[in-house]
Amino acid sequence: MAFSPDYRTYPGASRTDTAAVLDAGLRAYMLRVYNWMAGGLVLTGIVAYAIASTSLLDLFYPMEMTLRGPMRVAGGLAYLSMFAPLAFVLVLNIGVNKLSTTAVQGLFWAFCVAMGASLTNIFLVYTHESVVRVFFITAATFASMSIYGYTTRSDLTKMGSFMMMGLFGIIIASLVNMFVGSSALQFAISVIGVLVFVGLTAYDTQRIKADYVNFAYASGTDNAAKRAVFDSLTLLLNFINLFLMLLQLLGNRSSNN
Repeated sequence: MAFSPDYRTYPGASRTDTAAVLDAGLRAYMLRVYNWMAGGLVLTGIVAYAIASTSLLDLFYPMEMTLRGPMRVAGGLAYLSMFAPLAFVLVLNIGVNKLSTTAVQGLFWAFCVAMGASLTNIFLVYTHESVVRVFFITAATFASMSIYGYTTRSDLTKMGSFMMMGLFGIIIASLVNMFVGSSALQFAISVIGVLVFVGLTAYDTQRIKADYVNFAYASGTDNAAKRAVFDSLTLLLNFINLFLMLLQLLGNRSSNN
């Protein structure tokens, strides 16, 4: 059943009553978004750890002889897994309004599996202890900024636009650094990246809250179910990217690297 945000469509209903219905619906919607995000994060982590700790690792990062001795190097599946998440994001972004709810949910889980496979290398580069420590730092930071974005009365639209500009700058700088290999530039990218994804977390939370009336509240339960999955993907991407940026700054590298 779809609820109208206009209190005048309810004969005899007061503005307070309608506001209460809207507020309850918003809380339920945000809880659904966070539940999808948490489920996706768990699946991503399980896939990454499962590949890194089993013989599946040989399929993604086979052992080869190098000038530094036997080392694991990225194989074809590893490169495929690096680009696969982007493909799922593009499909969801383009087709979220045309696909069925089941298809959107299936693509979301497929994205999480692909993302987990792409993150396998963090267990090769960093110690497990530092991965866990940085994860909890990321979780605390993300939760704080998401709560801020949900509760603040300030309009974060301008900040969101600025953060998106910073995101494009990070992407360009990262591509350049693939050829330059500058540790100073990588440090700068990581620092700016943390600031960008912290800001995007607050901005996207406020945007999801505002969009609820336009996309979910006013369009019915089926559309709300799809939007919840899509919105959870946005927050999940912010979390993962924030985690990776913090890991580059705070993570302890494995003795094998």
